[in-house]
Amino acid sequence: MKKTYYLFNPGRLSRKDNTLKFIPLDENGREGIPKFIPVEGVSDLYCFGSLDANSALFNFLGKAGISIHFFDYYEHYTGSFQPKEYLLAGKMQIQQTKHYLDLEKRLKIAKKFIEGSAFNIIKNLRYYHNRNKDLEAQLVKIEELNGKIGSTQAILELMGIEGNIRQTYYSAFDTIINEHAMEGRSMRPPLNEVNALVSFGNMLCYTQCLDQIYHTQLNPTISFLHEPGYRRYSLALDLAEIFKPILVDRVIFRVLNKKEIQSKDFDIQVNRVILKESGKRTFIKAFEERLAETIAHRTLKKQVSYKHLVKLECYKLSKHLLEMETYQPFKIWW
Repeated sequence: MKKTYYLFNPGRLSRKDNTLKFIPLDENGREGIPKFIPVEGVSDLYCFGSLDANSALFNFLGKAGISIHFFDYYEHYTGSFQPKEYLLAGKMQIQQTKHYLDLEKRLKIAKKFIEGSAFNIIKNLRYYHNRNKDLEAQLVKIEELNGKIGSTQAILELMGIEGNIRQTYYSAFDTIINEHAMEGRSMRPPLNEVNALVSFGNMLCYTQCLDQIYHTQLNPTISFLHEPGYRRYSLALDLAEIFKPILVDRVIFRVLNKKEIQSKDFDIQVNRVILKESGKRTFIKAFEERLAETIAHRTLKKQVSYKHLVKLECYKLSKHLLEMETYQPFKIWW
């Protein structure tokens, strides 16, 4: 089974026969022990350190269908190398564009993204509310906002509702998390430990959605909730709305409440907090474990991983665009 590999150290990546050869470099530029990764076992690469590579390496990755995602020192996603878009189809591109240009059709899809996100957020809150965390005020407010989604007539109005749902949801984090305070959402830069984890986790979720979109006929640049061009692959932002409560927030609650990540795992600077390498490794381990977890799928009648659920969401959206069936967002049913 193919795996995602994370490169934290700066180094040099090259092709060695049918394997990837990674030579880590220390802060003085001295080479460490080379590591060899059989290309058949790689699904994609996440690069958090500076990487030396040449065109021969990217040609090799392209032919093997391996994506590589890049992030800067402050954990911002900066871009991806994607192999040739071998699954893109003209009919799908036309239908996706038509649904974006038709406001009624676009709104219908955008509303579904927010409905799915709100439903999964409410599920998270109810889970902790039933475990002696008083979240009644947030639940009432989000239920009220959720009821307004169906009557919205404009994308900006819908985005406003989504923003208010998120703001209310994040206000519950201080109750859910035992020893860390969120104190409201802050980003670019995150101002405390919880916000640093939210930013890092959301970025991982975004790139996970992007990678799954790539393996379908969908075009990642044509979106419905977020404006195309706001970021390069805005459809991944749309899908991430549904999965952030499931894949990111649940992991944040786990690693902080179980003290798997502590204050020592953060680099606390003036007006900025980022994860140290130790914190990144711990969070990614928990995130990967979450992706690998399986559920009994109601329709498919078999065990399906959370990672595969993202791809299934892409397939459902594809069928909607081709007018084969109406899109319904993934909602937690347990």
